[in-house]
Amino acid sequence: MTGIEVQTSAHTQGVDITRQVAGVVQAAGVREGWCEVFVPHTTAAVAVNEAADPDVIADIIDALDKLVPWQGGYRHAEGNSAAHVKSVLVGSTVRLPVQGGRLALGTWQGIFFMEFDGPRRRKAWVDVR
Repeated sequence: MTGIEVQTSAHTQGVDITRQVAGVVQAAGVREGWCEVFVPHTTAAVAVNEAADPDVIADIIDALDKLVPWQGGYRHAEGNSAAHVKSVLVGSTVRLPVQGGRLALGTWQGIFFMEFDGPRRRKAWVDVR
């Protein structure tokens, strides 16, 4: 398993980590198999979506903000419950096929580290088998 570092620069942000994950896949030397990306943070997540147009991730973030507003009368004393809820909705893990030694993503797809309580220095774990 390989850890990749992600530095976020905003409170809520989608960071494209496709190249870093692809590099781990290439270094692993696996020709056919699976790549799993796991985010070990309770206020962040990982998602696969369109990477060609940055407005798509911006729209996803806007929709999540409307669905789970930052000020929502939550009970968690730390004040970041919205980030916890968003991370559960998006998810902490994605599993992707590896074919021919490369990630088998769709034409427009990318892998995004989803920050909901930043900015922070974060990590994602990548396992290729």
